[in-house]
Amino acid sequence: MANLLVVEDHALVREGLARTLRALADVERVAEVADGEAALALLEAGEDFDMVLLDLLLPRLTGFSVLAVLRKRFPALPVVVVSAVDDSANIERVMRHGVSGYVSKSQSTQDLAEAVRVVLAGGVYLPPGAAQAADRAREVPPRQRAALEIRDCLTAAQERVLDLLSQGKTNREIAELLGLSEGTVKAHVSAIFRCLKVTNRAQALLAVTRLVRKG
Repeated sequence: MANLLVVEDHALVREGLARTLRALADVERVAEVADGEAALALLEAGEDFDMVLLDLLLPRLTGFSVLAVLRKRFPALPVVVVSAVDDSANIERVMRHGVSGYVSKSQSTQDLAEAVRVVLAGGVYLPPGAAQAADRAREVPPRQRAALEIRDCLTAAQERVLDLLSQGKTNREIAELLGLSEGTVKAHVSAIFRCLKVTNRAQALLAVTRLVRKG
């Protein structure tokens, strides 16, 4: 029997997801939190979950930033993104973060149940048509395509730092969230500057705002 954690800031959506999940035969417990900080606090406190269901458009720490921390500190924990942001570029981006599933909020409760079943069994769930995401990604607008190209020049660790950098986190805060030394974070930030073709943090934040925000 599985224990699940739902991270969703809209109460009606969160309660609806939890209600659907609690009705599944293989689910024993569903915990609910409204933001990424609360989710990370539960996990850091030793709460045992078999899966996290995560919205992308969260307050403060975005879903992408939460993913960055989860992949670093809880790499074995399966994550299923449940989001209204369901374009091919974002599906590709979260898959690079190592998520186990992606469910669009436009899909049915039956689809959500199937995603949970597949991921709990060790598989990966994608929405219908997502196998063609790479082809469709070539058709995205130039600004969004540029954002994807920036991601391609970063390592996974640097991308995790970039997600937190885009939230305005300091090097010390990033180090604490990812369990790294400040020296390591500084090295990653320098690599990000080179990738973005900027020379300082202010320029980097401006570039991220212009190019990565749509992700």
